[in-house]
Order: sequence, then structure tokens, then C-alpha cells
Amino acid sequence: MSPPGDVDGGGEPGGGPLGGVRAALPAVDPLGRGSLPGGPLLREGGEVTVREVRAACAFGVCDGSGWIVGPDDIAQPCECRKRRIERARSSGMQGSLPKRYRGVSFDRPPISDMALKPGLARTVAQIRGICERIDEALDAGEGAWLMGDVGTGKTSLAMLVSKAALEDGHSVAIYSLPRLLARIRRTYDTEAGEEGYLSFFNRLTSVDLLHLDDLGAEKRTDWVLEQLYAIVDRRYEEQRSMVLTTNLDVPALEEQIGKRTVSRLVEMCGDPLPLYGADERTTYRLPAVATPTLEPPQPS
Repeated sequence: MSPPGDVDGGGEPGGGPLGGVRAALPAVDPLGRGSLPGGPLLREGGEVTVREVRAACAFGVCDGSGWIVGPDDIAQPCECRKRRIERARSSGMQGSLPKRYRGVSFDRPPISDMALKPGLARTVAQIRGICERIDEALDAGEGAWLMGDVGTGKTSLAMLVSKAALEDGHSVAIYSLPRLLARIRRTYDTEAGEEGYLSFFNRLTSVDLLHLDDLGAEKRTDWVLEQLYAIVDRRYEEQRSMVLTTNLDVPALEEQIGKRTVSRLVEMCGDPLPLYGADERTTYRLPAVATPTLEPPQPS
């Protein structure tokens, strides 16, 4: 029995969910290339077998097809198939680490320096714990909420969670709040064939991890409150993880985005992890070069 959506092998060797796709193609590529897009041509008499190019199963269970054939030749979807569908669903979103944060690591500054400071070490350790069990955390809908002053390393720590999720094959959407709201506004002006609001909203709320930076940075309006509550509430109901950063404490954030939204975030992400201190961005700046003062010439 072939799985839904797959091409039936017709009982021939190599057909079915675990084999290649057999096609009645000419024995010779009409363009003289010796192969067709998607893989080499394997001659078998008057036919050519085109083998599917498959990625390895992330769990080492199936052959990369996304299906497992059990008793009675019944195919069941592999867990890796779910991952692929989720990644496809997040395509076209901001789902990769910004260039500045691609090298972020617990073993490099500023994170390694933060881990040595008594006021920050506990927060760094908690984020490391989430990263080390990222599968379990995302399956449980567990998130993280980083709160503190400008330049204290909130975004760098949050990016470590997103990086761990991406490296483990999970779907992730990364947005600053102003950029996300601008993206939502663009869906209102779509033309035929472009993605509308509902489609974007469904994809945004179904990725494994939603990373929102600078929560509370947008001007408060009824429209902003409505959008944030809709996103958070849907992810809350579906037990899907979020990682957040904000410069505001809880009372100020409740005033900015609403108590209902903050209440759900606390339940999803736990108590805010504090990051307070000096602006680390200024710590690594080169010292300014003093301009020499020219003395006026003295009379001889």
C-alpha cells in the first residue's frame, strides 16, 4: 500500500514508499546530458528509474522518505515527516538567524562573560538548560522570557534558543515586534496570488518556536493589542513555545500590551529571567582617539 501523496510503484522493484519512483522515460536524455534534474538515469531495459533524492531521517528510523512500512505493508508517517511539513509551513517567514547572531555561543563573548557575573550567571544557566533539552522543551510548549535594560545580552541569549531549535530541525520564526507588525500590515494590501492575512497568521502560530524581540516597543493602539493577543492566545491554546525579550518590567508591559496577553505569556514562559547591568555593547567599543591640541607658536 502506498502512502498518501506518493507515486504508486505498481508492484515493481523499487516502487512503493521505500523505493524509487519508476517512470516510463526515454532510455536516453533527449538533451544529451545523460541525466535528468533530480538524479541520475538508471537504465533498465527500455525504461529509466529516477531515484528520489532524500534527506536522511532526523531520527534514524525511516529511509528518508518520511514513511515507515509496518505489518501488512501498511505505511505510517515517520516523525521526520512532521518536521518537514512544519519547516515547509514556515518557509517565507523570518526563519533564520540574523547574520550578527550566527556565531553566538555559550563559549564566546558576550555570553561567556555574562556567565561569570553573579547577577547574570543564573539566567545564562537557565537558557543553557533549555537549549540542552530543546526537543523536550518545545514538545511541552515551554518558552523563555528575557527582561532587562538595553544592551544586557537579552537578544543574544534568546538567539541561542532559536539556534538550538533550528539546528535540531524545528521550524522557527524570528521577528522584532515592529517588523512583525509591519509584516502583518502588508498582508492587508496583497494582490491576487499573494499571501493574505489568514494564511500568514496560521503559519506564524503553527511554527515550533516563535521568537519575538523588543516586546512592547511598538506604540500602543487597539490594533496592536488585538494582533498580539490573537497570536499569543492561539499559541497558548496549541501549547507552542515562544521566546521573548523586552526592556519593560511586568507592570509596564501589562500597560503596554494588555494584562490578558501578559498573563498567558507568564504561563507559557514562566517568570521573566532578569538581565540587568551596564550596556554591554559599549564595553567592546574601541576607545576614542584623542585629538592633539596644537599650542600657538611662542615668540622667540
